[in-house]
Amino acid sequence: MPQHPVSRFFESQRLKLHYAEWGDRDAPPLILVHGGRDHCRNWDWVARELRSDWQIIAPDLRGHGDSHWCPSGIYTYDAYVWDLLALIEHLQIDKATIIGHSLGGNIALRFAAAFPERMQRLICIEGLGTSPGEVEHTHSLPYSQRLRENALYRLSLPSRPAHRYSSPEQAVEHFHRRNPTLSHTQAEHLASHGLRQHGDGSLTWKFDDYSRKPSQVCATESELRQLIAQVSCPVLLPWGGLSFFSLAENLARIELFRDAKVKLYPTAGHWLHHDQLEQFLADAKSFLSESRESHR
Repeated sequence: MPQHPVSRFFESQRLKLHYAEWGDRDAPPLILVHGGRDHCRNWDWVARELRSDWQIIAPDLRGHGDSHWCPSGIYTYDAYVWDLLALIEHLQIDKATIIGHSLGGNIALRFAAAFPERMQRLICIEGLGTSPGEVEHTHSLPYSQRLRENALYRLSLPSRPAHRYSSPEQAVEHFHRRNPTLSHTQAEHLASHGLRQHGDGSLTWKFDDYSRKPSQVCATESELRQLIAQVSCPVLLPWGGLSFFSLAENLARIELFRDAKVKLYPTAGHWLHHDQLEQFLADAKSFLSESRESHR
């Protein structure tokens, strides 16, 4: 079995989007969706362990990794869901099994709510979005103010030059600041696949700076809870005990799932699939085993 993934492409909404494929094409498919400002090779450690049982499909979100940037600079949750549907159609998957992290989990959650008949199982790693308090504060502002703030933010983006590094080592230092629990090997790997080199030798991240913040106001808390209530497939919700996203603040949302269980990793942060890889893989394999059985 190849030690490295194969790069493939598909089209969605006139954009050429990239995905990495691991494993046997006759095996049941498993889609791995990365978070914001990450890339598909973020999943390599997970993919290597699961590829013997699954056909691993790890897409680069639009504006991330080796997928094309959106010419308009507009990135919405709707568009991410359209892309996920296009990928599932491209691969001719009847019922999808998905692992999503952060933004990727949020996208998968929306897909599962909108297309419950197309979902088999979902592992949603801290993918419920910002806290209820933050969502409610956003929507308490007058619509005119939200329009104004969003417009001014986007107007400022072209004046913010992309951060350039003179060496890969500087980028590795960035990863350690963002996630101090990463090993040096992990940080080097993530940086090596997440950087683009320019003619002058400098390095920048591959992701589009315009994708840092969704171009639309997030769903209201009521709408988000309606989405959660519409998810009918079994859901596993891994959560890092040291994450900047609070599990306690999300418990009222979690109670609305029809069939979900939380798995807490007390010493892990937001990237728990890096911090507690072996435990995460054991939990994922156990949870996903029924999906494999139903594929046979």
